[in-house]
Amino acid sequence: MRRFVIGQAKNLIDQTRRRPPQPHHHNNLRLLSLLRPPASDTTPVSSPRLFSSSSSDMPGSDSSTSSLPVTLDSINPKVLKCEYAVRGEIVSIAQRLQDDLKTNKDAYPFDEIIYCNIGNPQSLGQQPITFFREVLALCSHTALLDESATHGLFSSDSIDRAWKILDQIPGKATGAYSHSQGIKGLRDAIAAGIEARDGFPADPNDIFMTDGASPGVHMMMQLLISSEKDGILCPIPQYPLYSASIALHGGSLVPYYLDEASGWGLEISELKKQLEDAKSKGITVRALAVINPGNPTGQVLSEENQRDIVDFCKKEGLVLLADEVYQENVYVPDKKFHSFKKVARSMGYGEKDISLVSFQSISKGYYGECGKRGGYMEVTGFTSDVREQIYKVASVNLCSNISGQILASLVMSPPKPGDDSYDSYIAEKEGILSSLATRAKTLEEALNKLEGVTCNRAEGAMYLFPCINLPQKAIAAAEAAKTAPDAFYCKRLLNATGIVVVPGSGFRQVPGTWHFRCTILPQEDKIPAIVNRLTEFHKSFMNEFRD
Repeated sequence: MRRFVIGQAKNLIDQTRRRPPQPHHHNNLRLLSLLRPPASDTTPVSSPRLFSSSSSDMPGSDSSTSSLPVTLDSINPKVLKCEYAVRGEIVSIAQRLQDDLKTNKDAYPFDEIIYCNIGNPQSLGQQPITFFREVLALCSHTALLDESATHGLFSSDSIDRAWKILDQIPGKATGAYSHSQGIKGLRDAIAAGIEARDGFPADPNDIFMTDGASPGVHMMMQLLISSEKDGILCPIPQYPLYSASIALHGGSLVPYYLDEASGWGLEISELKKQLEDAKSKGITVRALAVINPGNPTGQVLSEENQRDIVDFCKKEGLVLLADEVYQENVYVPDKKFHSFKKVARSMGYGEKDISLVSFQSISKGYYGECGKRGGYMEVTGFTSDVREQIYKVASVNLCSNISGQILASLVMSPPKPGDDSYDSYIAEKEGILSSLATRAKTLEEALNKLEGVTCNRAEGAMYLFPCINLPQKAIAAAEAAKTAPDAFYCKRLLNATGIVVVPGSGFRQVPGTWHFRCTILPQEDKIPAIVNRLTEFHKSFMNEFRD
């Protein structure tokens, strides 16, 4: 294994460049033989058509004619109600296009699919942090620690950290189950990291380690929702995990709308309005979910706004569910991340004053270890008998994976000044974050130059969420195709450019407005091509459907 040198980390964009785009000959007959457009599709025959993603194209038998025991009519209706747009219809189409590109490159006006639909950094070229991977490698293959050559291949602090972690694991067995909350020594490291971040004590017994943040969200929904009369206040636009989880557990999503005109601001008056509306419908609101920095909207809450939110939850007796997985992703100098726990403690609220659950993940930040599935939730402000029930639910899942646990502890306790890896670690971290900030700004400026498009700045997270003012003819065409107007736009964008984005309707939005979510994750050398493709497509689309 070779360690990144500092110079490489500072020059992240010097990666292998893809070959320049080559001219393509559109093989429309080939495309039309593959694609099954609906009869009402208005896409011109002269352009490549979209793959159909109907159930008839999927493996298995048609439920309407099957004699098998499980049908759409017999499965849990909560599953049918659940939707997850980030990996929905458009992504399915993109995957099928990608497969066809392998053998039919000349059939398309692009030579690759660029997935801007999901926050999956390493799939788009982001490199993992060397120190984290060195420690993980040594913990996973402990025999390396007995080899003399290891000291020439690995940093001294990664070797020391690996020994320290292994000493906390019974039998040094990283393939064995752990305590259901996670390995105690790793939770100690996480608690110390939280305390260093916030300046307030953290208890390792409050930490529940999870496979990413999502299982923690599901666990809390299981705890809080007993029927459709239980509601969860969620931001709109929202990350579809929340609506999907609430649907699966049979609760009611109580929407509160972020104010796009004020940079996706969260207004307390809107929270009060939606809370009263839910009460009038007989819904008991159990919790308030807040995503900070925002997904898909990219805003970073001010500390003053957070104080108001904490007071609101305290007054109304709501559990505060703080999704803080993008806490390292802040790109503007006038904003700073503050954890809700830090804000609550600074206001004098302790364990007996407010129930607060904070979620963190190794999938985002500058680390981007999505596939390693690590994260945790810090659970505070719950009575001991309720905590026993949370532990019971965690125990049903046995434990989160050990590699993810190790990485979560490293994220919260990275190299310190004076450590062998510190300089290279800082260079890698700052290189990634500065590059993300550059990409965010470039894409934001490009989107705001498009006709009928407005885009708030990306203060944090990994996404832009532009608003598109679609012509009435395009909206009518979408209605004829029986799809949402922004989904219609996104399908056409994919078909023309190979760029995959997610329609705003998948995140919910103010009725009558249309958006799409685009990640800022493609590497810098690909951003100009994305901007050019998007710009040319948008001009063509607007000209085709101009009122």
